[in-house]
Amino acid sequence: MVRVRHSVSTRRRKRRILKKTKGQFGQRHSRYRQAKRSLIKGMVYAYRDRKVNKRQYRSLWIIRINAACRELGIPYSRFIKGLTDANVSINRKMLAHLAVTAPETFQELVNQARNATPKKTAATRKPARARAGAKASARTK
Repeated sequence: MVRVRHSVSTRRRKRRILKKTKGQFGQRHSRYRQAKRSLIKGMVYAYRDRKVNKRQYRSLWIIRINAACRELGIPYSRFIKGLTDANVSINRKMLAHLAVTAPETFQELVNQARNATPKKTAATRKPARARAGAKASARTK
């Protein structure tokens, strides 16, 4: 029986790993064992950071929208609530883009959000005495 040698597949496997770690510092790109460890760690970082990247972009969009909203005199939370009430379905990425590139259009969206939120009037609010009485009765219980 002839002995099976794995030199071709071994070389191919090692070459594939070393090719992926090209550009890494020190011996991480030239020694197989270190390259293998480095590649695994790098892939873990890549997987994790794809999620982190999405998180950071969403945060950036919210910051931009908030800044543009506050210039127009409305807080971010009230603006988003107003858009929801007005049935305007536009994502934060596009809102941030509009805030930066098309301020007039963004102004229209802010106006829509303002008009969609119901205003609290004196008739809808409870009188001050009723609110105070409710607090006092809650304390006595």
